[in-house]
Amino acid sequence: METLDRPAIRKLMGEVLAVQGKTLPADDAAKLADIGFRSLDFSELALRVEDEIGDELNFEAAGLRSIETIGDVLDLLVEIQGQ
Repeated sequence: METLDRPAIRKLMGEVLAVQGKTLPADDAAKLADIGFRSLDFSELALRVEDEIGDELNFEAAGLRSIETIGDVLDLLVEIQGQ
């Protein structure tokens, strides 16, 4: 199974936001609420990651609730690829 690193996931995240006319800040500490990154956007990003790696990602609700920043999203998606 192929995996994506943080820069590759960040690029996909920027593409998801660009469709809505939004820009992904360079700061990984930026709050998702502040940039308008919603749960639907997260789902779109996760689907794009799955398409790229050719495998399904397995999420736990507890892990999703702790996501607040861009860095949190990147960390989670990098981590669950290895499971």
